[in-house]
Formats: sequence, C-alpha cells, structure tokens
Amino acid sequence: MSGREFDLVLFGATGFVGALTAEYLARAAPAGTRIAVAGRSPEKLDVLLRRLGHGAAGWRTIVVDAGSPAALAAMAGRTTVVVTTVGPYARYGLPLVEACARAGTHYADLTGEPLFVRDCVDRFDRIAADSGARIVNSCGFDSVPSDLNAYLLHRRLAEDGAGRMTDTTLVAALKGGMSGGTVDSGITQMAAVAADPALARVVADPYALSPDRDREPDLGAQPDHALRRAGTVDPGLSGWVTTFIMASHNTKIVRRSAALLDWAYGRDFRYREVMYAGRSPVAPAVAAGVAGALAALQAWGPVIARGPGLRMLRRLAPAPGTGPDEKARASGHFTMTTFTRSTTGARYRAVFAAQGDPGYRSTAVMLGESGLALALDGKRLPGAAGVLTPATAMADALGERLRAAGFTLTTAPAGA
Repeated sequence: MSGREFDLVLFGATGFVGALTAEYLARAAPAGTRIAVAGRSPEKLDVLLRRLGHGAAGWRTIVVDAGSPAALAAMAGRTTVVVTTVGPYARYGLPLVEACARAGTHYADLTGEPLFVRDCVDRFDRIAADSGARIVNSCGFDSVPSDLNAYLLHRRLAEDGAGRMTDTTLVAALKGGMSGGTVDSGITQMAAVAADPALARVVADPYALSPDRDREPDLGAQPDHALRRAGTVDPGLSGWVTTFIMASHNTKIVRRSAALLDWAYGRDFRYREVMYAGRSPVAPAVAAGVAGALAALQAWGPVIARGPGLRMLRRLAPAPGTGPDEKARASGHFTMTTFTRSTTGARYRAVFAAQGDPGYRSTAVMLGESGLALALDGKRLPGAAGVLTPATAMADALGERLRAAGFTLTTAPAGA
C-alpha cells in the first residue's frame, strides 16, 4: 500500500495488552518500520513512548476515540495495517473493521468473541474483498496456536502424501493468568445472548463462522465439552483431559480456515479442543470440576447476565486494563499439541509452544508479529482478501516469524 504514512498503527496501545504489544514491537520491529500508537489520551500515549525509549524512536501518536467513525476512518486511511486491542470487540470493534475494510487497510485483533466475528463476516467480508483489505480476527492465544497447528498438519500430510485429516484434537497444557478485558468480553457475550436468545444457536453451532454453512459436512455432534481419559485422544498420553474454556471460539476459527481453503483439510475433518488436567490421583476430580463449572457457565451465564445479575458480574469482575504482573507473565507457559489421524490411517501431531503467559506475554508476540506480517510481508502472503483467519491470511509467513521469535512450531508423525 504505497503512499501510506505508516506501516502499522497500534490502536489501544495504552491498555494492558496494548502496552505489552507496544513493548514487543519496540524490541522486534525491523529498523525503519513506520509505527504509530493510537488511543484516546494524548498524555498516556506520550508517557508510553517515553517509557519505550530508544526502541520507539520516530514513532508517532494518533489521538482517536473508538466512538468516532470519522476519526477511525481517518486513522485507517493513514496506514497499511491497524492492530487493535480495544475490546470487548462486540462493543467497540465494528466501526474500526468497517473503516479498514472500506480503506483497503489490513486489520488484526485479539477477539475471542464468535458473535463479533460473525458480524464482521456478514457486514464487511465483501467490502474488504473488493478493497483488498485482510481483516484478520483472533491473532493472539485465541486462536493462532489452534489455527496454525491445524494448517501445518494439513501441509505436512500433503507433503508426505499421507491423505487428509479426519479426527483431530488439540490438547492444551498451560499456565497463565486472566485480565479484566478478557472477563469483560465474556460477560459482554453472555449479555448479548441474554438479550437475544437466538444468538445461543450461533454460539453453539460448530460451523457458526463458515463462509457457506450449507456446504459444511454433516459429521454429527462435535461438542466442546469434554471429560475423558487422555489416552482416548492419543495412546501416548496418560491422565485426564477436560473442557478447554477457549475451545468454543478456537474450534470455529479452525473450521472457518478449513472452509476458506475449500475444505482442503478433508471432508471428514472433525475437530475439537481439550485441556490437560494431569495424571495425579486428584486429576479426575479436577477434570470433572472444570467440566462441570464450564457447562454450568454456558447454561446459566446468559440467565445471570440480565439486569441486576449483569451489574453484579461487572462489579465482581477484575477491572478492564488489568492483568497478571511481570513475574506471573514471565513464569507462564503453554504447549498446544494437536493430534490427527489421516484418511490413510497415519497419525501425526503438531506442537505449538512458548515460554511466557499465553494470554498476555505470548499474545503480545503473536499479535505484534501478525501486524508485522500484514504490514511487511505482502509478497509472501496468500492473495485472498476479506474477513480471514490467521492461517488463511498469513499462513507460513506468520509461522516463520514466530519461530524466529523463539516459539516452537513443529509437525511429526505421532510417536516419532
């Protein structure tokens, strides 16, 4: 996008995850990358740039409010890509998506809100496709590891002539914290379902984000709730697995990727995600407790998120803009292992792992590198435009960037 003033604008840069992403970009962006940080408060933006120091030399600030469509449009027109951490996205995100889609400006966010992604697709996919904008949702822990693992397995099976994917399960093992912004996004979605119960069907539909729901295969139920022995996922595992709180969103993103790639993963591609609960004597009880709590939250959350209940939830939740401290972020880690069986009977696995709190320290890397890929790697990216996923928008370029940033991304025959 020649003629743009900036390569990348980071919107929401003074928020919790926004500041972490700014810190990462100040360390990792190539020399000469034209970056601006954007937000409502000029004072906070100036403080951020002073704190970033030499790494942010030459960066600019843009004062813009998420509630001003004209200001968002002006910002989008100045840059190749907008990276945004301003959520909940269902509340604040659609005007920015529209601005980017109309300006032909690439866009990356951190949403874990399937209702928001569905709105992006319905309202702006065609506009973005016509303008050449890549609108890329879920560029953090939601849902880069899930999406790239499945994509890389598809590529590996094709390279080995081992058929296409069938039953595929991601097992998440992680240590990390939760921010007020993440909780606020969950409460916002529950409130939306409470206000319009028909939205519950969208949240429950495994193919809710499909570009063509009628073309999706009929593979029976693919529930996100789980409570089972780990060995049922892969014979090499022991212990127990349980429901993964992020599965409901991640699985929809992965299935959207499969559909956008013309169902290249396979027409028998069944996908689910679970969380590893360990193999100690108390692991079955832990797994059952997590599964039961999340099932109750899904069933009763929209009921609670009405009137006084919604106000109570917001009072009890951690404040937006807060999150784990530096020590907790440094001690966090995650390993996402995806197991698949192919149409030839071959078994493969993909591993996506990193040190650092998955939702914050590692997410800042994933979001930052997504923005840099969209801004700088144009000739290496797939040619598609529209509302995309990390795998369909950035594919191998993002994987290479994350490996260079110290992440582990591997594929291999299971048992190798």
